[in-house]
Amino acid sequence: MADVVMETDLKDVKFLRRGKVRDMYEVDDFFLIIATDRVSAFDVVLPNGIPGKGKVLTQISVYWFNQMRDIIENHIIATEVKDFPEVLHKYEEILEGRSMLVKKAETLPVECIVRGYLSGSGWKEYQARGTVCGIRLPGGLVESSRLEEPLFTPSTKAEEGHDVNISFEEMREIVGGDLAERLRETSLAVYRKAREIAERKGIIIADTKMEFGMHEGRMILIDELLTPDSSRFWSARDYQPGKGQDSFDKQIVRDYLLTLDWDQTYPGPQLPDDIVLKTAERYREILEILTK
Repeated sequence: MADVVMETDLKDVKFLRRGKVRDMYEVDDFFLIIATDRVSAFDVVLPNGIPGKGKVLTQISVYWFNQMRDIIENHIIATEVKDFPEVLHKYEEILEGRSMLVKKAETLPVECIVRGYLSGSGWKEYQARGTVCGIRLPGGLVESSRLEEPLFTPSTKAEEGHDVNISFEEMREIVGGDLAERLRETSLAVYRKAREIAERKGIIIADTKMEFGMHEGRMILIDELLTPDSSRFWSARDYQPGKGQDSFDKQIVRDYLLTLDWDQTYPGPQLPDDIVLKTAERYREILEILTK
């Protein structure tokens, strides 16, 4: 399928690492982050990607980073190739729309997760123990219930495998008390502002995760922000507590894979064209709704 960027090869630029979706390079005093069209499910990168997915993720992130400037500084230096160092200009066809030139920040070793609704692993834990990440919640909640107050539930940042939920006290031990407090307060402030903006556009942000780094002694927002890969977006019009909700993300891919006899290990199965096209349309739809 055309127009799918699965990996990058900038031959005269220093390559740093390849994640599930993003490739990272070092250019002068900056990092270059490129969002490819790779798609992962159950922690496995699948053989074929979703056309335009990387551009959607980048454009949504840039939108939200700009919205949050009054709350916290972010890592963006430039998002248009014409503003990148000259060595990158010849790669415009690969980079335009899917890359960010960013500050060199030291990534903090925790994921900052905010949950505004009872869903996913939080719902499973609540059913079993009445808690979410160890936090006791009122009885009588149903799947997809809106929480009275958003929950801050940090996790570790695993280099391989799954992240592990940790308590706020464990987070304090990892990053220090003052920084932990700032991370919690900032994460909740970002989520609350994003939730208000999205609700005016008919979108519910059920939960999200964000990353922070240190740059010249300051805490800043990094990586991606409030994208379909890091958040659950639901239609406010179709929202019905008491069941799972239709999400603007790769749930179409997950649902298809669950119909297969696959043990969720490498190598992943090839996605059929109709699943790829439906997923691409879902990503484009949430981009249009959020940024119009």
